Amino acid sequence: MAILTTNIGNMSMKNPVMTASGTFGYGLEFEDFVPLSGIGGIIVKGTTLHPREGNDYPRMAETPQGMLNCVGLQNKGVDYFAQHIYPKIKDVNSRMIVNVSGNTPEDYAECASRINALENIPAIELNISCPNVKEGGMAFGTTCAGAASVVKAVRQRYNKTLIVKLSPNVTDIAEIAKAVEAEGADSVSLINTLMGMAIDIERRQSLLSINTGGLSGPAVKPVALRMVWQVAKAVKIPLIGLGGICNATDAIEFLMAGASAIQIGTANFLDPTVTIKVRDGINEWLDNHGVKDVKEIIGVVK
Repeated sequence: MAILTTNIGNMSMKNPVMTASGTFGYGLEFEDFVPLSGIGGIIVKGTTLHPREGNDYPRMAETPQGMLNCVGLQNKGVDYFAQHIYPKIKDVNSRMIVNVSGNTPEDYAECASRINALENIPAIELNISCPNVKEGGMAFGTTCAGAASVVKAVRQRYNKTLIVKLSPNVTDIAEIAKAVEAEGADSVSLINTLMGMAIDIERRQSLLSINTGGLSGPAVKPVALRMVWQVAKAVKIPLIGLGGICNATDAIEFLMAGASAIQIGTANFLDPTVTIKVRDGINEWLDNHGVKDVKEIIGVVK
């Protein structure tokens, strides 16, 4: 057995395999399929300050080598999470992390502050791909100033590990990463979904209720891998890589590109046991190649 432990800021994890927000529920939904204690970290579905209904149906569509979604962050709000969900997940033997979304920096900060009070939640992941309602709807994560404004507001009210999830729908993702690092982010995770679209040519309309959605799955992996490699050379904080990871080979590529941990998203829908298979596959590869510690391969591709 190789050493699989890794660190994201001050948070240690037993292995580098995590689940991506929105693809693994609150973790409990997968208990019948995998031992949750075998996963390094579980990022629960997106949480907002106030309840959200999400977008109208249809809000998912299959594409070649991937899927589109426009779920719209449906959730019952942070107070419901704290009162009803947290008691059920607080004793799970994995790092339980909450994905936080908002419409203003103040929304993000207030939501983060309430999660900060929950003892067994060691980290949050900020989804900065949300529209900035004060700036005409442009996503926070598409400008350095927008991304920095959210991180700055949250950092003032949140004192645990702060992960910022970067949008790939930008010209230079490395500049965004440097901007959030400068405001106190402990880590960045990348990439969030790529904007995409699919059309039903018989009905002559989009397959999604709001026309466009986020593309995830194997189709985005080469883009995600390139962006992780770029950002790893631009910042000093640890990276979490995601985007189309389906097996141990995919995961190892992201580690070699510079990620200290990886997240598995869409693949959970195809195989609910994929997280454990990837963990075991990483260990097998390390053993077969005489590598004693997973940290030895992080960022080896220059």
